[in-house]
Amino acid sequence: MIPGINDDLQKDFEIEEQPSKTFKLNTDRSTIINYTDELDAVKQAIYLILSIERYQYLIYSWNYGIELADLFGQPVPFVLPELKRRITEALMQDDRVQAVDAFSFEVTKGRVHARFTAHTIFGDVEAERVVNI
Repeated sequence: MIPGINDDLQKDFEIEEQPSKTFKLNTDRSTIINYTDELDAVKQAIYLILSIERYQYLIYSWNYGIELADLFGQPVPFVLPELKRRITEALMQDDRVQAVDAFSFEVTKGRVHARFTAHTIFGDVEAERVVNI
C-alpha cells in the first residue's frame, strides 16, 4: 500500500495581494510626510532598492537591495552588462515590478549613469542610477 499525499492544507489558504500603501519619504529633507500608494509607492521602492547595498545591513533581507560595491575598479565592458543584470535582479524581487528594460548607459570618468524603464502593475517608471567604477 502506497501512502497518499494529504494536501488539505493547500485548500485552506488563499493568496491575497497586499496593498502598496506606505509612508511617503521626503528625500530632500530626510523626513516622512503622509502616505503614498500605487505608482508613487513603487517609484519610492525602486529608489530605496537601488540605494541600499545588498548584504550590508542586518535589518534588510538578503533579497533586498543591489550589489554595487564589487564593481568598483572593474573594466567598463564588464560593468555595463553586469549593472544591467544586477538592476534587473534587484528590482524583480518586488512583486509589483513585472519587467525592467530600455537600458541606456552614459560612461564618463569613473562613473556610469544608467537609465532604464521598470514596468510595474501600476504603470511604467523611468528611473536612473549613477555608479562609481
